[in-house]
Amino acid sequence: RAALEEVEGDVTELELKLDKLVKLCIAMIDTGKAFCTANKQFMNGIRDLAQYSCKDALVETSLTKFSDTLQEMINYHNILFDQTQRSIKAQLQTFVKEDIKKFKDAKKQFEKVSEEKENALVKNAQVQRNKQHEVEEATNILTATRKCFRHIALDYVLQINVLQSKRRSEILKSMLSFMYAHLAFFHQGYDLFSELGPYMKDLGTQLDQLAVDAAKEKRDMEQKHSTIQQKDYSSDDTKLEYNVDAANGIVMEGYLFKRASNAFKTWNRRWFSIQNNQLVYQKKFKDNPTVVVEDLRLCTVKHCEDIERRFCFEVVSPTKSCMLQADSEKLRQAWIKAVQTSIATAYREKGDESEKQEKKSFPSTGSPESGSETKEKLLKGESALQQVQCIPGNAACCDCGLADPRWASINLGITLCIECSGIHRSLGVHFSKVRSLTLDSWEPELLKLMCELGNDVINRIYEAKLEKVGVKKPQPGSQR
Repeated sequence: RAALEEVEGDVTELELKLDKLVKLCIAMIDTGKAFCTANKQFMNGIRDLAQYSCKDALVETSLTKFSDTLQEMINYHNILFDQTQRSIKAQLQTFVKEDIKKFKDAKKQFEKVSEEKENALVKNAQVQRNKQHEVEEATNILTATRKCFRHIALDYVLQINVLQSKRRSEILKSMLSFMYAHLAFFHQGYDLFSELGPYMKDLGTQLDQLAVDAAKEKRDMEQKHSTIQQKDYSSDDTKLEYNVDAANGIVMEGYLFKRASNAFKTWNRRWFSIQNNQLVYQKKFKDNPTVVVEDLRLCTVKHCEDIERRFCFEVVSPTKSCMLQADSEKLRQAWIKAVQTSIATAYREKGDESEKQEKKSFPSTGSPESGSETKEKLLKGESALQQVQCIPGNAACCDCGLADPRWASINLGITLCIECSGIHRSLGVHFSKVRSLTLDSWEPELLKLMCELGNDVINRIYEAKLEKVGVKKPQPGSQR
């Protein structure tokens, strides 16, 4: 009985230890998987950095290679945690739930039959000798109980022996499996990094060379800096260039002060450029350019000596004038020269285009007249209304389709009925500049622009996705 009690106590403690070990294993696996998740996010961060560095082949290649290797290590880690779950958690849990449970069931049976045997002994002892019938009954019950007790006791002892031998094998088997999983993990990691080793060594050599080059470049820069500091900066040393054949279309660009057209006449420094026969400026680098002069052929440029500020010049167009100030006399002369050259170039280019247009037939308007006859009409100096309405689509309002429109938007190059022209006016001149085809005077350049565009051309652009967007085009009878 003492030996049994010792075994039972030992098994109870074993169960507690194994339960604790399984719980610690579960916590370790959960933490490991959380680590793998965080590590994967970190790998994605490295990949993002690699994609960002696509212009630097060395950085992109290295980061991609490293992130791929580390991602492989995360995969190995996940395999390790899966094997840990199978070897420690699953195996030991099975041992506790099945083998220790069988031991507990056998113990209960043993305790039950022990109690029955004790009761049989007590009854057998209590029977009086003169009651022969009761003596026989008690003796038979005791004999049967003893027989059952011995049988159950042997089963219990067998279960104890099975548990003791299995305990050793199960614990060691699960731990051995766990250690082999680690061996495989580190072996795979070693193989992986052995393959990467030569590349890392080569990269280290390149970095050493980069450090030497950077130090040399720093010395050169410091020397240049020292030389530059000794220069005299009293005169303006700005690089002055204008190129009418520039690939990006920008003839000249740089900072100028511009006098505002408001009552305060404030001066603001803006980035100006001459491009596409226009003078434009920007407040900030990403802002859309604001057009000062729409067509340089319609303007002139002159020095301005009758105001207090120095280095000023004025660009005058038929509709407005713009007062500008350069940082030095040298810059002022350069800007004036650039504007004058651009004007001359624009006239030459337009002249060439006109000659080409003369040779081509004008597009048909759908009327019986041929294109050449329409072109002849334009050249005969007819009214603005007649000239503009000859263009395809211009015989009806661009917006609502009402026939015989008498108004136009000069920046969009379209004709409008009086109702639609009022709506265009309300949008503001920065969207649409409305002019009458019959009441206002028309410069030749504006008429040429109107004849280059037209309702058909513009609607093919502005209304290209009308059906797709699901917007309904207004009719002549539509409400304002």
